[in-house]
Amino acid sequence: MFTLPRAALLAACLFQFGAMPAYADAVASLRAFVKDVQSGQASFKQTVTSPDGKKARTSTGTLEFQRPNRFRFAYDKPMEQLIVGDGQKVWLYDADLNQVTERPMSQALGATPAALLSGSSLEKDFTLKSVPPTASQGAASATPATAQAAGLIEWAEALPRSKDGQFQSVRVGFKGNTLVALEVLDSFGQKSRLDFTRFDTKAAVPASRFVFTPPAGADVLKQP
Repeated sequence: MFTLPRAALLAACLFQFGAMPAYADAVASLRAFVKDVQSGQASFKQTVTSPDGKKARTSTGTLEFQRPNRFRFAYDKPMEQLIVGDGQKVWLYDADLNQVTERPMSQALGATPAALLSGSSLEKDFTLKSVPPTASQGAASATPATAQAAGLIEWAEALPRSKDGQFQSVRVGFKGNTLVALEVLDSFGQKSRLDFTRFDTKAAVPASRFVFTPPAGADVLKQP
């Protein structure tokens, strides 16, 4: 969302081992996730924090995805919004406004966090590194040896190779091999974090979940 929906779009779609830096487990987990997980669903809580560090707002919803390039973010609180990627286009529906925004997927994704989930090349679009594990936002770091035993989040950081994008970095958090968090820092210094629960990578998500038809009477805005 580039307002509220931009964080999801940036996040929307995450979704050869050699010498690695000190905290390597999270990078290995991210590579394995992108390689092996073809579909999934989860609930999430999103927290958007302003550049000065003050909590701005929270929202909740559900995520479903299927590679390549199909995803569905459904926000239920505090307002109903829906973001659907059908493989060709990305649709954003605002229920309160009864308004739909349509964009080509190639323009909507690019080298964004959504591309991590939807199947783009990690090594082509991002520089990866692992960072010290934490218990939560702002918590003290731990060593890889103690992280999993203590149930801490291990973070892989992906920096876009292109400097012309709308975000500075994205961090992907794992507990073991389970994806539990996604944190995006945009070009204005705003941070959007999604914390996942009940992440199921074995769920059979029907193809119909990634088909969107604008509701009757909705205004449809097409963006290049």
